Amino acid sequence: MQVNHLLEENSIAGKFVAELRDVNVQKDRMRFRRNIERLGEVLGYELSKQLSFSEKNITTPLGNSKIQLPESDVVICSILRAGLPLHNGLLNYFDDAENSFISAYRHHPNNDEHFEIVVEYLASPSLEGKTLILADPMLATGKSFVNVMKALKQMGTPKEIHLVAVIGAEEGIALLEKEFPKDSKLWIATIDKELNDHGYILPGLGDAGDLCYGGKMQH
Repeated sequence: MQVNHLLEENSIAGKFVAELRDVNVQKDRMRFRRNIERLGEVLGYELSKQLSFSEKNITTPLGNSKIQLPESDVVICSILRAGLPLHNGLLNYFDDAENSFISAYRHHPNNDEHFEIVVEYLASPSLEGKTLILADPMLATGKSFVNVMKALKQMGTPKEIHLVAVIGAEEGIALLEKEFPKDSKLWIATIDKELNDHGYILPGLGDAGDLCYGGKMQH
């Protein structure tokens, strides 16, 4: 798997990540969602450089202009619910993409630290031969991405797979490298080293879904 780590180089994206992490700034839910959306735009821009392009002739009021335009048939699939603002950011740039939505949540069957990733809801077009962009802000253990990809197999085999995340842990990335096809590509803003005993990224930023949309009842 090709790992594209955005903040290996300095960019304005670092400001958006800093605000997502900051316990004072992240209290503003609207700004938190917008920062994830903005990172979706930045990551989508970087991702776009590796899509297929072909030359098109554009008619202007004064003549003709040739330009390279993307020709990939894109489907953006977001993992509910934290994936929604990231989805919006990607859709701002891939505005003619098809859209897919899938649910995944942590289920604690024994009411302890052990959890399973449960996938229940899926609404998706065919993925056969298409460019799949799979988006989730937090890449912790990597199990959500893996289980979601298994659920998507019934929708066909994509031509290429791009995973998009805001913050990830090295452990989760290692699992993706093991479970996803070798030619898959990960686009991620920043990478943290470890997880805590509950499977949350350290230092991370907390629960992205709750910070976007408010708390939820536990299963």
